Amino acid sequence: MAAMPTTHQTLSDDQVAYLRTQRLGRLATVDRDGAPQNNPVGFRYNAELGTIDVGGRNLAHSKKFRNLANNNRVAFVVDDLPSVDPWQVRCVEIRGYAEALRDEPPLRPGMSGALIRIHPERVIAFGI
Repeated sequence: MAAMPTTHQTLSDDQVAYLRTQRLGRLATVDRDGAPQNNPVGFRYNAELGTIDVGGRNLAHSKKFRNLANNNRVAFVVDDLPSVDPWQVRCVEIRGYAEALRDEPPLRPGMSGALIRIHPERVIAFGI
């Protein structure tokens, strides 16, 4: 697995406020053969750590969780379309590295104690 970088980008107050209005994002990981995998995931912004925490029912048994053992680089996107007339898109993309953690408090009822913690290194946003 790649070493944990030390750079960290902080999300703006507007980006955090937007993320708090959303419940679903898409997490891209890379498998051991270098193939990308992109999945819808539940998440929350962790204000204490400045991270994105991803949870799920059986997260520790998922391919995305296992992918992090070989490559901890990830991209995470949350976007929506609040208006089509006029056309308006809002998006936050977070690129960085992730940790696959076990025995954490579940993000929501029904989720397991496993989570993926995303450490932002680059944040791209528009329409926010």
